[in-house]
Amino acid sequence: MTGQPSAPTAPRPAIRLPAPAPGWAEPADVVVVGSGVAGLTAALRCAAAGLRTVVVTKARLDDGSTRWAQGGIAAALGEGDTPEQHLDDTLVAGAGLCDADAVRLLVTEGPDAVRRLIDTGAVFDKADAAGTIALTREGGHHRRRIAHAGGDATGAEISRALVEAVRARAIRTVENALVLDLLTDAEGRTAGVTLHVMGEGRHDGVGAIHAPAVVLATGGMGQVFSATTNPAVSTGDGVALALRAGAEVSDLEFVQFHPTVLFLGADAEGQQPLVSEAVRGEGAYLVDAGGTRFMVGRHELAELAPRDIVAKGITGRMLEQDAEHMYLDGRHFGAEMWAERFPTILAACRAHGIDPVTEPIPVAPAAHYASGGIRTDRSGRATLPGLYACGETACTGVHGANRLASNSLLEGLVYAERIAEAIVAAHSAGAPAPVPAEPARTETIPLLAPEQRFAIQRAMTRGAGVLRSEASLAEAAETLSALRAQAGDATAGGAPAEAKPAEPGVESWEATNLLCVARVLVDSARRRTETRGCHWREDHPDRDDTHWRRHLVTRLNQDRTLSVHTTDGAGLPATVPAGETP
Repeated sequence: MTGQPSAPTAPRPAIRLPAPAPGWAEPADVVVVGSGVAGLTAALRCAAAGLRTVVVTKARLDDGSTRWAQGGIAAALGEGDTPEQHLDDTLVAGAGLCDADAVRLLVTEGPDAVRRLIDTGAVFDKADAAGTIALTREGGHHRRRIAHAGGDATGAEISRALVEAVRARAIRTVENALVLDLLTDAEGRTAGVTLHVMGEGRHDGVGAIHAPAVVLATGGMGQVFSATTNPAVSTGDGVALALRAGAEVSDLEFVQFHPTVLFLGADAEGQQPLVSEAVRGEGAYLVDAGGTRFMVGRHELAELAPRDIVAKGITGRMLEQDAEHMYLDGRHFGAEMWAERFPTILAACRAHGIDPVTEPIPVAPAAHYASGGIRTDRSGRATLPGLYACGETACTGVHGANRLASNSLLEGLVYAERIAEAIVAAHSAGAPAPVPAEPARTETIPLLAPEQRFAIQRAMTRGAGVLRSEASLAEAAETLSALRAQAGDATAGGAPAEAKPAEPGVESWEATNLLCVARVLVDSARRRTETRGCHWREDHPDRDDTHWRRHLVTRLNQDRTLSVHTTDGAGLPATVPAGETP
């Protein structure tokens, strides 16, 4: 662990989204924001310990990113496999930036966490009548260690099991609610969140959950790009909230582009169908229009190389041949295997006029997973007391510069359990619950109009996508800066008469959150003048361990400028001063 950056000695004035004052409030011991594998696991563990637990989720309880996970969950469960081998594969995929201690924790605690998930009710595919879990391979893994369910519906099965467990325990849930901002007490400790509930009933509109512990498990930020595998709700809300509250984020430049996303056309926008890495794990090939396997010879694992290498291989071949996509060929599987092993993918392809049984699948990389996020320690604690983060919205140091396939569900499980342990311990210590206090001064961030979401996405896709350069990133930064200025002018009344300020509401809040995370992502990508993992700089094509085997850590200043420092090495620094408990 490296040194701790200096922390503010007093609470700073709040930076918040423009929103009506909360019209209702309810108390809790812990509020969990998000209903994927990380959020629901944390909620179940906290509730089991007797804590009053409230789950807030942006859509329905089962609508998080977890349900879209096709491939599976990685853990050393098979004969001959060990946590040490899983560690080695993870470190290689992370391209020198994994926090080795965080990875070791993941792989050693992972197998038992998966077994506890099975005890919760998740049913994985079996290899034999004796009930042995069926395991497959994915990119970057040297062993078959990916447990899957329903063929290619692992996330849906995990979500089903956790949602049923939450409902069986009657945990309080608030659905269709967008979290807005963090509440703090007079000393700057976490005291809950404000949120906007969409729909009918007593909790319609803006309200608050008062709690001494807040767990952010809000998923990713894939909607910052035009084409992504992420659902529409993945707008970086947790990271944006944390930045406004003064917490640190790290590694936002490392966005993993999944190599094999069903190509729906050069102008396709929004969520795109994923073609799981497990398809390649079972033997499908990447080929160009002429049928040549272009990944052979580029890496010892060919199509099963780590995702950043495969995405670069596909993109490079597309550039060489001036093509819009490549192909994934699994025709040799036959109809029975497609139907039994990959029913979800088969249905998605056929819905778009492609039959994988008889023709290769057109594929191209699309934004998939954020390796960075809210900086946390081994117990999921962020740099603000009482604030925790887990899952894709967190940066634990596990993924480094590129996530190893199917480590995300495992990370959500392991770190959510550790968060619950930390919260229960803090509660047992008897610390008084903080009382929300209105800051002496509150800054509101200018709102973007809903349609500016598309301007952000297009600028990010052009300038900060798979291929980046100083020129492309500068262009993206200029567009983002102009959008900020327009929003500020409209708020201040200095814009043309026809340019009305954006009204507070879900679409404007989401666009504003996307601008916040896009700005940090572009700033970090410009600073990192090297190519490493899923960060590919055309103008700096080599990895530079001398200068860049370190992390960029960012905070949002009171004047909304960015404060950035680098760590001393690949390990992430502690999030709280020694001896302090959240």
